[in-house]
Amino acid sequence: MANKPLTLPEKVWRDHVVVPGKESDGQRSPDLLYIDLHLVHEVTSPQAFEGLRLAGRPVRRQDLTIATEDHNTPTLEIDKPIADPISRKQVDTLRANAEEFGVRIHSLGDADQGIVHVVGPQLGLTQPGMTVVCGDSHTSTHGAFGALAMGIGTSEVEHVLATQTLPLKPFKTMAITVNGSLRPGVSSKDIILAVIAEIGTGGGQGYVLEYRGSAIEELSMDARMTICNMSIEAGARAGMIAPDATTYEFIKGRPHAPQGEDWDAAVQYWDSLRTDDGAVFDAEVILDADTLDPFVTWGTNPGQGVSLNGAVPAPTDFTDDVARESAERALTYMDLEPGTRMKDIRVDTVFLGSCTNSRMEDLRAAAEILAGREKDPEIRMIVVPGSAKVRLQAEAEGLDKVFKEFGAEWRFAGCSMCLGMNPDQLAPGERCASTSNRNFEGRQGKGGRTHLVSPVVAAATAIRGTLSAPADLLVSA
Repeated sequence: MANKPLTLPEKVWRDHVVVPGKESDGQRSPDLLYIDLHLVHEVTSPQAFEGLRLAGRPVRRQDLTIATEDHNTPTLEIDKPIADPISRKQVDTLRANAEEFGVRIHSLGDADQGIVHVVGPQLGLTQPGMTVVCGDSHTSTHGAFGALAMGIGTSEVEHVLATQTLPLKPFKTMAITVNGSLRPGVSSKDIILAVIAEIGTGGGQGYVLEYRGSAIEELSMDARMTICNMSIEAGARAGMIAPDATTYEFIKGRPHAPQGEDWDAAVQYWDSLRTDDGAVFDAEVILDADTLDPFVTWGTNPGQGVSLNGAVPAPTDFTDDVARESAERALTYMDLEPGTRMKDIRVDTVFLGSCTNSRMEDLRAAAEILAGREKDPEIRMIVVPGSAKVRLQAEAEGLDKVFKEFGAEWRFAGCSMCLGMNPDQLAPGERCASTSNRNFEGRQGKGGRTHLVSPVVAAATAIRGTLSAPADLLVSA
């Protein structure tokens, strides 16, 4: 085993096994893994802390646990009490639990408050080779750093709080190799939407995905986080990208990054985390970035997507009975006719935000397109930075002025319209071009209809009123 070539996920797994599983009657029990970083928010933690309280247990490693408020938080008037009683109760409960158990927390108004998957990387807490968990499926975001990062359930949250370990069975590995280079107007969001359309929303089930190839290596850390974030939408448990010079440049100098000799030692270890030559993946998918167009979803799951230059498919286009029935239900819910050009679909709302696309690079890309242009008068656009620090940096660069002059609403940090757990929701029947990660029925509000898009497609759509790519602005100019 020591000489066997290993993949990146296998290396990180190997380095965190506290107690290996045992074989019994042809079955292997889970390995017990050590957890390096535990991220906590208000939605999945109350029952876990209550479990500790009832058992009389402390948080095992307070220094490896950090909490932030994001899901239920308003993005306007954050200096006032939260209006919704359920949301207020959840946030107040997190604050009380953090104080009682000695957990560091970043609350509304704190400079480090924000979406949990934006806060971890910006503080330098997320580092290559780590195991990272959180009671949120999109913890896979942190895999962009070469970390094995997974969403966990409430009972598992309690287990990690109590022991700083987690019993898990090894996963299979899948290589997602993306060769070539992205063309202008095509982004990492389009890569991952294309991947999900290729393998389906269950194609990654039971796998950790490793994204590789020249197109991946050329991406910034913000873009890599977008891809790993949506690994969950492909059914995978996690997504990972091998650390490299781009990773190290992002981490270096951040508050929790190693320094001096510790930095040198860390980089030496991080350099060893690349998949070995000869390592075998259980499956592989190959895409050509040179041929990718901007992608957009038409249905009610992230796998129901097509090129923005394409059209709404017909249920009869699908040979699989389940896929055909799913398409029929999706078209009814989305109120779309087969054959409709995607670029002819009008939207009511444009949402720029979420843990998928709310970082500085996303805001800059959208602002560059919006600058000096006018919003379609019938469009509502909401821009929600991923963290308070992102918001402050965007304002220092004048991006907020660009959004406001365009006619968009500039909000405080939070999950916002990504999910219907706070005031930022769609009304029944409203159609939204959203940079978030899920387009399920009612995800952004009961009866709301969601099209997943990249930040630049969101910006172009806000200008033209229909689903559009930046290149369409040149045609209509």
